[in-house]
Amino acid sequence: MVEEHLLLLSLLFGAILFLSFFSLHYLIYKCTHKPTVPNIVQANFPTPPGRKGWPLVGETLDFFSELRNGTIHKFITDRRNKYRSKVFRTSLIGHPMAIFCGAEGNKFLFSNENKLVQIWWPASIDKIFPKSHNKPNNEDFVKVRKILSAFLKPDALQKFVGTVDTIMKQHMQTDWIHREQVEVSVLVSKLTLALACRLFLSIDEPRVFDRIAKPIKDISAGMLSIAVNFPGTNFNRALKASKMIREELEVMIRQRKIDLSEKRASSTQDILSHMLLAADESGRFFKEADIASYLVGLLHGGYGTLNAALTFIMKYLAEFPDVYHQVQIEQMEIAKSKELNEMLNWDDLRKMRYTWNAVNEVLRLMPPIFGAFREAITEFNYGGHTIPKGWKLHWNAYSTHRNSEYFPNPEKFDPSRFEGDGPAPYTFVPFGGGPRMCPGNEYTRMVILVFIHNVVMKFRWEKLLPDEKVVIDPHPRPTQGLPIRLHPHKP
Repeated sequence: MVEEHLLLLSLLFGAILFLSFFSLHYLIYKCTHKPTVPNIVQANFPTPPGRKGWPLVGETLDFFSELRNGTIHKFITDRRNKYRSKVFRTSLIGHPMAIFCGAEGNKFLFSNENKLVQIWWPASIDKIFPKSHNKPNNEDFVKVRKILSAFLKPDALQKFVGTVDTIMKQHMQTDWIHREQVEVSVLVSKLTLALACRLFLSIDEPRVFDRIAKPIKDISAGMLSIAVNFPGTNFNRALKASKMIREELEVMIRQRKIDLSEKRASSTQDILSHMLLAADESGRFFKEADIASYLVGLLHGGYGTLNAALTFIMKYLAEFPDVYHQVQIEQMEIAKSKELNEMLNWDDLRKMRYTWNAVNEVLRLMPPIFGAFREAITEFNYGGHTIPKGWKLHWNAYSTHRNSEYFPNPEKFDPSRFEGDGPAPYTFVPFGGGPRMCPGNEYTRMVILVFIHNVVMKFRWEKLLPDEKVVIDPHPRPTQGLPIRLHPHKP
């Protein structure tokens, strides 16, 4: 009871800080910015229908409450149906925001990147992943994207399949075998962090994983929080966690520079080497602090999205034995084609068609990212409405993934949806789309399929908490970590 009272007091105090902060921000903004109403009137189109919600707070609390409860599609669907519009307006985290609905909205935003819209994230994310400059977001994005694409494209990833398979088998041997019960999210968190450190940074030291495991979780918890740096808040912990990991990475970066200059490290061995040696047309290299910040974001991205995907794959395979059985049959056929102790290869992954259909159905129901934000860089019209310059925009995976127009009986788990040509374009967007599509989608596919092969060949399993609650903050997760009972296959 005392803890509940303390929690309520802390929430109340946080709300007061939130309102005070945005009240001040609003007054400053009103005094220093000219109103944009004349431009809207001249466009001859109204702004999207909707409501601003509470003063300053807007509909932020409703939005993030629905998001956390996994019902964000209801927040969007209810308003889309109410306003009968392809886009509606709301107010989130202190900004007017247009939410684009359906596959058409996804296509519009993805197709107009850097033309009408650009990436935008809440202030909390910019502060957690700071940069040493204020240059336009797109300059470094193009450079980083080029590096990641070169390292994470299928041709480059093929050489890592055997390494990932070896790490998986070691992981199964040390953390899964000989245990009757495990907590899935704990084990896959350890695995995905080890893989990211090994492949992205060439780090293979358990003590490093242990040091950064909790800070990475703290970063996740604080990413979409109110950007008020008050001790004890999720945002405060995320800032401290980011700083701690960046400082650790900067030590590694300086050592890698020495190793590269003395030929003790390869220029192509991992993403860290690529980033250190990449220069733009003017000969400018990344600063060490910026590399550290980008790497923290990369570690978090690889860690958070993969944890969610692997955890919910285990959940749904436990709930649908017929799907598990079909996956197992496919994996056994692949295992039979291998010599003793032969590792998986890229061709093996291409044979896992049914398995990947099942994975896609998991990603449809529980996309690792709920969506993303954009900003209008110019005024434009969409769906008969004016979107003013500077407005924030949002696309949401759940609003199409659980839309019966695109996926009949959307709550049903059905891998056959992905047979043949699969879903219509822009309806299934677990990794986004357009120039901003997640560059790690092929890496994610590789890790998921190798993981499934190894776990299915060793176990079947059952959930210990049939009605375990799922929350999203910002990635989906079972609140108790998905405890399961393992049943090893007989030799």
